[in-house]
Amino acid sequence: MFPEDKYHIVDVLQKTNHIVGMTGDGVNDAPALKKADAGIAVSGATDAARAAADIVLLTPGLSVIVDAIRLSRQIFERMTSYVLYRIIATIQILVFTTLAILFFNSYPITAIMIVFLAILNDGAIMTIAYDNAKISKVPQAWDMPKVLTIASVLGVVNVIATFLLYYLAGRVWGMTPDKVQTYIFLNIALLGMMTLYSVRAKGAFWSLAPAKPLAIATGISVIISSLISMFGILIAPIGFEGVAKSWLYALVWLLIIDRVKLALYSIFNHPKADLGNTYQSTWENLKT
Repeated sequence: MFPEDKYHIVDVLQKTNHIVGMTGDGVNDAPALKKADAGIAVSGATDAARAAADIVLLTPGLSVIVDAIRLSRQIFERMTSYVLYRIIATIQILVFTTLAILFFNSYPITAIMIVFLAILNDGAIMTIAYDNAKISKVPQAWDMPKVLTIASVLGVVNVIATFLLYYLAGRVWGMTPDKVQTYIFLNIALLGMMTLYSVRAKGAFWSLAPAKPLAIATGISVIISSLISMFGILIAPIGFEGVAKSWLYALVWLLIIDRVKLALYSIFNHPKADLGNTYQSTWENLKT
């Protein structure tokens, strides 16, 4: 088989909407390796094949390709979870703070609270690099309209949740302005971590267990945030009762956020099989 024949085979497959992988080791494989979606130069390949390939194997055999695909798809899922969380958190803080200043002429969160959030939440989110991720059975690609839509809608839901707590703490529970700020701080901290647990799973948030580093980091983050709010470290204290109210409030909104997420994935035609038979009733409820 001549080099142009290999190139032609790859070209025909690509024109029929196939994603083509090609392995090779010689100069005659270089054109096809360059043309393929994933050109793989095997161990001992020539310099020309290595230069044309996307991936160069350093050990004999092809089994390492499976490991590379599995790892790359895990990384993609982790990146998607991080992007969703980051956009949602940004919308929640920026939109809520801006609207509160414009319409209520008040600062709902202080500078020190923002510092706490940056250290605790952003520190915890770094461990998502080690999180468990469901491996897709098909190649994945960035669908930014889908990502932005899901993140924007969930961000707005978080803004609504924060505004409702702002009203409850100030008007219903009769808290002073500085304690209202503490409630808002703890709400952003808790709801941020809970939203992360929701968006990292395509199904219900409990369908995918977190890896130990993520579970420990997020657990430490919310515990420290709760202790800061309870005892008033550089902010107004709200006591155990206030922290308990905040936790209950955040858990209720976690369920709401998760249902909205499931509805959004159903709109984007996410396969029901990913949810498993256990969650079929959830889908039926969303349809009605």
